[in-house]
Amino acid sequence: MREKEYFPDGTVIDDWFYDLSVPDIKSGALFAVTDYGAKSDGKVYTKEIQNAIDAAHAAGGGTVYVPNGTYMSGALYLKRGVNLYIEKGGVLKGSDDISDYPPCETRIEGETCVYFPALVNADGLDGFVMSGGGVIDGSGEKSWRAFWLRREWNPDCTNKDEQRPRLVYISNSKNVIISGLTLQNSHFWTTHLYRCERVKYINCRILSPREPVKAPSTDAIDIDVCRDVLVKNCYMAVNDDAVALKGGKGAYADTLPENGANERVIIEDCEYGFCHSCLTCGSESIHNRNIIMRRVKVNGALNLLWLKMRPDTPQLYEYITIEDISGNMASFLHIRPWTQFFDLGCREDIPLSRAEHITIRRCGAECNTYCDAERNDEQYRLRDFKFEDINVKAVNAEFDADIFDGADVKNVTVRRL
Repeated sequence: MREKEYFPDGTVIDDWFYDLSVPDIKSGALFAVTDYGAKSDGKVYTKEIQNAIDAAHAAGGGTVYVPNGTYMSGALYLKRGVNLYIEKGGVLKGSDDISDYPPCETRIEGETCVYFPALVNADGLDGFVMSGGGVIDGSGEKSWRAFWLRREWNPDCTNKDEQRPRLVYISNSKNVIISGLTLQNSHFWTTHLYRCERVKYINCRILSPREPVKAPSTDAIDIDVCRDVLVKNCYMAVNDDAVALKGGKGAYADTLPENGANERVIIEDCEYGFCHSCLTCGSESIHNRNIIMRRVKVNGALNLLWLKMRPDTPQLYEYITIEDISGNMASFLHIRPWTQFFDLGCREDIPLSRAEHITIRRCGAECNTYCDAERNDEQYRLRDFKFEDINVKAVNAEFDADIFDGADVKNVTVRRL
């Protein structure tokens, strides 16, 4: 019998988090995209692939099958009862023409607005699987180059100014499994969950380059107002945050019904290559609770844990545990104000944010900076941080306990590199 485990606030971890079974969606009714006219010839077949999805839905459910080859498409919309299986050697490849992604109402960067959909979209679905050994590729390089050229022309341009789609966007859905796929080269965020429950990423690879062209804002997994999310046995190497907890932004973001908390998220047994951060709270985030990152290996991340403290947004980051970490990164712990696109609107005061009940334990790492944090009582409070059984080598080994209102430090060794 498995010993009970607990979230940081003492809540028992539900059995759902331990079930790693993936349904065999290839054994049922298959709707091959090639049967509906899609070809592996470099042309765009959005209508044909969508017809396969629609046919599976009309038949009462089934699996859309992407065989060996590369099949190009614009925005696709999964429907009730429809799964997606990409065979090993198969590639669902996104068009690099933004006109293949007609604007619609969507959620992006902490707000609901009219913007561009993803390559694969799913809304209001219960119980679907995306699996196989294949690839979903965004073909993002054209928009990456355009983004950096636009930034050179206008350093103040926003992430949305360069018109670009995400790779996968799943909203208002539950009981979702993404397994065995390689998700890569997204124009914008790679996968984005909004208002979802019970979502599992199992044995996935999520990739975007930092050279020769940096892939801007290609977060691996953005979790936005979600509950019960498992990221298990995944490899993430992207040119932005790997797992980022979102939820809303703005001076009164905590009062808007479309915003909210992320609760009960576990990231475990994963490996990280280069990324801006393995786990980030922010930059559009108002409340994260019961978050665990454990048993991960890091090779070249800029930050292990990054708490982005926005002065224009009320934030509460609480009951977060980081444990059993090994590897190397630039900063072990990074807590700083985040002022990009600062906007208080009509609010005159700075909303006070909090980060509390944060535990970091059983870690061994090499880094440039052990604790890159500052106290800022006017903007945020850091309370009840626990550091336990940590062995770190750092170029900058400084640690100031006075940054925190309550720092419990036990068996911590930080040696200078």
